[in-house]
Amino acid sequence: MSTSLLQIDTDAGIRTLRINRPDKLNALNAATLDALDAAFADAETDAAVRVVVLTGAGPKAFVAGADIAEMNALTPVEGRDFSLRGTRMMRRVEKLSKPVIAMVNGFALGGGLELAMCCHLRVAADSAKVGQPEINLGLIPGFGGSQRLLRLCGRAATLELCLTGAPITAERALQLGIVNRVVPAAELEAETMKLAAQLANAAPLALRGMLDCVNVGGECGIEEGLEYESAQFGLMFATEDMREGTAAFLEKRKPAFTGK
Repeated sequence: MSTSLLQIDTDAGIRTLRINRPDKLNALNAATLDALDAAFADAETDAAVRVVVLTGAGPKAFVAGADIAEMNALTPVEGRDFSLRGTRMMRRVEKLSKPVIAMVNGFALGGGLELAMCCHLRVAADSAKVGQPEINLGLIPGFGGSQRLLRLCGRAATLELCLTGAPITAERALQLGIVNRVVPAAELEAETMKLAAQLANAAPLALRGMLDCVNVGGECGIEEGLEYESAQFGLMFATEDMREGTAAFLEKRKPAFTGK
């Protein structure tokens, strides 16, 4: 299951989506945004998929940004629509009920960093560079960069990255909380897949409940967030996985979760 724009593979519950425009450093044009939207919609409903790993083809870039050649000719209305197109796709990723890991194998700039940030976890090669360089084009981030950066690393770092447009190293991104892990480039795929396998073997409904709690809690007050968490916690007691997990703990064996 692949397209000219995406290489798609599934193995042991892990679906890998590889953006396949290495000659363009995997830049996001409208067609690629649509292909990603369709791929994530399919991953949501496919029972064989428990975790999604997103990366870019080639050795240089995760995604080096939006497609400047395509954007150059857009009218103001078309520019807004292009922004909304990307924002809707990335919001789908952010709200997916299954964990999404960005495997940042190179440049993640502009729309590429925005795409990585909408994923639930980010593992970066030590050679990767990230940034929001839109200011250098007379633009601002258009796919949620200012908003997700603000939530990940705070006001000061967000303003520095967006106002200067200067890229930063993976290690600096780790210090700021933009990425979760930095590993040697040669070990990136192995380490990312190790994490993906761990999540693929976890209880799917509990993963979904935690993703929901974080999404809801990040947008509401503490009292509402705590109430939502308690409700989700209670729902877990209606699942076979909860009974299996607690029984396995008491019996000192490895649980076998089924997503029921």
